[in-house]
Amino acid sequence: MTDDVFSPLELRDVTARNRFVVSPMCQYSVEARDGLATDWHRVHLGSRATGGAGIVMTEATAVESRGRITPEDLGIWSDEHRDAIEPVVDFVKSQGATPGIQLAHAGRKASKSRPWEGSEPVHPEDGGWTVVGPSDEPWPYESEPPATEALDADGIDEVIESFRQAARRSREAGFEIAEVHAAHGYLLHEFLSPVTNDRDDEYGGSFENRTRIVREVTEAVREEMGEDNAVFVRISATDWLDDRDSWDVEQSARLADDLYEVGADLIDVSSGGIHPAQDIEWVGPNYQLRFAEHIRSERDTDVKVGTVGGITSAEQADAVIRNDRADVAIVGREFLRDPYFPLHAAQELGREDAVDVPVQYHRAF
Repeated sequence: MTDDVFSPLELRDVTARNRFVVSPMCQYSVEARDGLATDWHRVHLGSRATGGAGIVMTEATAVESRGRITPEDLGIWSDEHRDAIEPVVDFVKSQGATPGIQLAHAGRKASKSRPWEGSEPVHPEDGGWTVVGPSDEPWPYESEPPATEALDADGIDEVIESFRQAARRSREAGFEIAEVHAAHGYLLHEFLSPVTNDRDDEYGGSFENRTRIVREVTEAVREEMGEDNAVFVRISATDWLDDRDSWDVEQSARLADDLYEVGADLIDVSSGGIHPAQDIEWVGPNYQLRFAEHIRSERDTDVKVGTVGGITSAEQADAVIRNDRADVAIVGREFLRDPYFPLHAAQELGREDAVDVPVQYHRAF
């Protein structure tokens, strides 16, 4: 029988009820700039679980305070953060969805204001901080960027340990999926791409060296999540910088198999974000699906592949799975517009039998 978007997905001992995934989407809504989850997160993520999503993923959640994109980012760098988000996890589970957390470090793109405040660099005297990267070259803001420090060997070890401890806290909070964020120009992607990584040590130069930190982080997260839970890795399949030596889909396909060998179950395929000069040729429905499809067709392992970008309709999400182009449909903006997207999709596709509408909402469905 051909899988469709309502088919369960089994990953180790985790079973998601369908293939709809709520994509990580930053909310910039923490309490008092201290990274703690609030009622906003419980309602935002909980409503998508009530709405029928198979997997509900948090926004990028910083593994250390200097890894936040903005001072208002969610974090999990202490046990207090774990305890604050645990009620969110409990509610998501109570609605039948599988809870996931995206573990992130913003690297040189950290310490800036929220998008509706201009995404401008925030300097230490204004509540920001010194950021870190593979080198001391800052993100090329038009205005003065915050100071950037190149991570030395000890600093890299500290980052890996931060991901490890964040994964431990995530498991303790009840998350069944941890996703390593290695995309969109943030720290781990900065190591992957030759655009931002000009190191000459064991973390720079060759493909093996540039991918080392992502493999080590993924392995650490796998160890802490245990053999029963699932580990995802989000990557940018291409830098969209064909005019220079950059990260591309062929390297992404090779990396996918390497990550599977160290414990990744699914590769979440996005793109871009490494440099403002990126030349994205077209943005529209399924505009990144070809990258996910390529990685899936080129893999030599059993790693699963997810696609994100421009998925806005029930038929579109279903076709991705039915046509065997990806294993999950990862949906962002449509879930912001419609928290009950999967319930409405079931009606549109004649699959009412595939969803459990909350009894409180039966009269509407």
